[in-house]
Amino acid sequence: MSFLNELKLKASALQSQQTAQLQDFEANTEETERVCYVVWKYMQDLSRQLTVIEPAAPRFSLDGKTPWPSMKLSDFRVDFRKKKLRDKDVYDYVAMGWDIVPQSGMPVHGSVSVNFPPDLERVQKRLSFGHVEHERKDVRHPEKNTLQAIRFEYTAKARGNVTMTADHDNGLLVFRLANADGFGVVTTTWAATKIQHSLLDELAKLIVAQPNRFL
Repeated sequence: MSFLNELKLKASALQSQQTAQLQDFEANTEETERVCYVVWKYMQDLSRQLTVIEPAAPRFSLDGKTPWPSMKLSDFRVDFRKKKLRDKDVYDYVAMGWDIVPQSGMPVHGSVSVNFPPDLERVQKRLSFGHVEHERKDVRHPEKNTLQAIRFEYTAKARGNVTMTADHDNGLLVFRLANADGFGVVTTTWAATKIQHSLLDELAKLIVAQPNRFL
């Protein structure tokens, strides 16, 4: 066999492989798009119900020792964004956000003080996760002027959200939840073929701090 014919055989095999791969991508994309629409409609309906109910929030604390007052989840809203994939408009993500506010009255002010690096990192992360309005102040010795602690003065109001990002080529949906069970972020991935209303119900339970099997 001539060298040119060898190259032709390799090129043909590669083209067949690429065609099969593209077909797999298209099939995964079609299924992922279908599921994204299901998630979008589910979150729309869920946000309307939860905005009326205003469910009780889990326990919140910036330092793990100073509890916030009893909080609730309110003002749910849903959004989505699309992107181009192989000249098609497809879902990039679907997201739902909510406010975390006191169960009664206006948001109160509080403060926590930390003096060890691990505690400082933990508090800063939680302030960032929750988009908590705050001010940072250095606490210094009155005579030596040495740094004794760092105090964070905050308003007890935060935000939570769930974002579902689509991986069309692989047929996967990545869920990122912020502050669904106190301060923190968790991420989990589900195959699009596994997403059904029963699984989304488990996600809804997680959002309202009820026992669930979503993670």
